[in-house]
Amino acid sequence: MVVHASEGEGGDIRSGVNMITAINMALHRAMADDDNVVVFGEDVGRKGGVFCATEGLQKTFGVHRAFDTPLSEQLISGIAVGLGTEGFKAVAEFQFAGFVFPGFDQIINQASRMRNRTRGRLSCPIVYRAPWGGGNKSPEHHSESPEALFSHIPGLRVVIPSTPKRAYGLLLAAIRDPDPVFFFEPIRLYRNTSIKEDVSDDGVALPLDTAFVDREGRDVTIVSWGSSLLETMKAVHELETQGVNAEVIDVASISYFDFETVLKSVQKTGRCVIVHEASRTNGFGSEIAARLADEGVLYLKAPVKRVTGLDAVVPYGRHEKYFMPDVPEIVQTVKEVTRFPSE
Repeated sequence: MVVHASEGEGGDIRSGVNMITAINMALHRAMADDDNVVVFGEDVGRKGGVFCATEGLQKTFGVHRAFDTPLSEQLISGIAVGLGTEGFKAVAEFQFAGFVFPGFDQIINQASRMRNRTRGRLSCPIVYRAPWGGGNKSPEHHSESPEALFSHIPGLRVVIPSTPKRAYGLLLAAIRDPDPVFFFEPIRLYRNTSIKEDVSDDGVALPLDTAFVDREGRDVTIVSWGSSLLETMKAVHELETQGVNAEVIDVASISYFDFETVLKSVQKTGRCVIVHEASRTNGFGSEIAARLADEGVLYLKAPVKRVTGLDAVVPYGRHEKYFMPDVPEIVQTVKEVTRFPSE
């Protein structure tokens, strides 16, 4: 589906929008609003991207603003640095998050450090986009969740939307930000029919560095992001039938992380469970747990628990479900935390 941005203030409200369409809407809007926004990557031009997120951009804005690149992630990440330092707002697409590693050098040593290296004379307004996580039932490089690696890089923001509205608003914010942002897009949510929303193409951005309280509760805080919010919300509804009232927080911005929202919630509930798709050891959930141990230990009534992917390479498609957190595991972990110390 090709979506064209509205002109001027406000915009059409589109009903039943999935995440891939919301991303397409945001890209059209950003390019219509600012001639310095350029989009590029493998197959993003004529084909419209491997998932059609960039469909229609080249037709609407021309080959100089939406163009294909050679099959080289290092080249893609490097072009973005050059364009960003010369006044463009570069939106670079990697076909999958697991393909980005050849471009790591330019992202870490150039893009993220440019403002500091030049003492503020230059910045890199870049958005690196990549489909993220499992759900495509493909080999491991197509199903990676490497957000923790990128969150360790000073000067680089990391954002993962969980709904179409957030994908639209956060992507616009990322494009308008003067510094580099890695924007991971959950594959499982691209065309998921259960999270379609009405999205206003009004050009209004959502704040970066801000977590969202998706559901208020009193018994336990569940912290998650990206596609893991699907299983989290299903688990919360099941827990409600068992008398457990959970508060749900969507981190959204992995870096820079809004810890204050999580801490405020834990002050109220006294318990916390963290759910994420990435591997357990050194996943970003470890950072949240450590911060709670450091700054929130006096509020905790039970140990902080994590429900995560396995410490293993993502398996092939038919075994993928054994890797990712599921509803029964989340429910069981929350019950253990709420019953502590009697469990």
